[in-house]
Amino acid sequence: MPLYDYQCCECHNLFEKLVFSSTQVMCPACGSTRINKLVSKPAPKSLTAEILSGARKQAAREGHFSNYSASEKPKK
Repeated sequence: MPLYDYQCCECHNLFEKLVFSSTQVMCPACGSTRINKLVSKPAPKSLTAEILSGARKQAAREGHFSNYSASEKPKK
């Protein structure tokens, strides 16, 4: 199920939505079906490792390691 960005032609509301191929997209603000699908910016690959590293450091500070693999968890 891909995530798409849309803009309503009636109220110009910007929103994103997970869409099945058979789903009729409606504006969540006004209910209009006159919608333009926008080109989404891809996430830069260089930031992915930094984001993951930051999330793991935050998890370690909070004392949980649920997003670590067994080999990455600290030995007790």
